[in-house]
Amino acid sequence: MEKGYPGDGTSAPHPGPPMAYGGIATGQGPQPGLYPQPQGGYPASPGPPQPGFQPGPYQGGPQAGVYTPPPQYTSGPGGPVPVGDDPVIMTPSLKEVGGSTMCPHCQQHVVTKTETNPGLLTWLICGGLFIVGCWPCCAIPFCVDSCKDVNHTCPNCNNNIYVYKRM
Repeated sequence: MEKGYPGDGTSAPHPGPPMAYGGIATGQGPQPGLYPQPQGGYPASPGPPQPGFQPGPYQGGPQAGVYTPPPQYTSGPGGPVPVGDDPVIMTPSLKEVGGSTMCPHCQQHVVTKTETNPGLLTWLICGGLFIVGCWPCCAIPFCVDSCKDVNHTCPNCNNNIYVYKRM
């Protein structure tokens, strides 16, 4: 049996163009098994809401006296600053390395110094190694800084500012 090539008349005929989205192929009526599509889109009233449905607070449309205008902003050195309100100082998240922040004890702007101490994650890894029978390796988490908690202290007053706990 020989294989045919397109255009030589021996290959199977092409099935034709795909059906249109309305469920009607070109020049044909509705296909059996498909529901007729409503004309004009969705109905105006969808009917009663489903059981358990609670309408949101904004379904009545705009109400008089409820709208509050957005706050006014001016451009500051660190980005937009709200006018009239006291600006909130956002400190960066302190994690593995020291970060620049305001010390709550001495009120100075400092870069924290860090120190690692064993924490919950260190002990859980140690216990897991012991349970699976690798007890000679139980001391390894105590030598790895990425398994320990990080204490951030102020270099001026030596008070603790933040403890980054791994778990």
